[in-house]
Amino acid sequence: MQGTIEDLGAAAATALGASVTARAVSRGELTVNVARDQIVPVLTKLRDDPALKFELLIDICAVDYPARVNRFDVVYHLLSPRLNQRIRVKVETDGDSPVASAVDVFPAANWFEREAFDMCGVFFTGHPDLRRILTDYGFKGYPLRKDFPMSGYVEVRYDDEQKKVVYEPIKLTQEFRKFDFESPWEGMPAVLPGDEKAKA
Repeated sequence: MQGTIEDLGAAAATALGASVTARAVSRGELTVNVARDQIVPVLTKLRDDPALKFELLIDICAVDYPARVNRFDVVYHLLSPRLNQRIRVKVETDGDSPVASAVDVFPAANWFEREAFDMCGVFFTGHPDLRRILTDYGFKGYPLRKDFPMSGYVEVRYDDEQKKVVYEPIKLTQEFRKFDFESPWEGMPAVLPGDEKAKA
């Protein structure tokens, strides 16, 4: 039997008890914040409680808020096909404190946690194979952190002479653009590059 989102929030708060630090309904979706050390018991309870039945893990992602002390939110999206309901569970952590792996509760968490580690540098204790999944083996840094440079640190190319992939420091072929917020036609040279070839 399907209830309202408020009923679901009340049922989740009752089942999870003191593990819940905050809960909110926004745009028809329930979000529950829990303590970092309680994530595995919370996910287990959400899966096994007969009033909740969140049996499918849809996604895990990490979100970076560099101005906060606990700069990362690890976000779990769960689905209850029997109740036709969704819930979002959030855990806060910093760059050094690991989060317990959810692989034993939801085997689908394996690659999601590897992606969160690879992209943001969030560590998961108890993960069976926590290594990079999207970037290369020698990749330095975490591309989805807000302080990661947009150009990266190195560029990768295939060297035909060496017959292998080589890594080189980024070389910018031009200085960073300076925008003067003028019309593109103001201050333009009389002859644009390439126009000297055209016949008058």
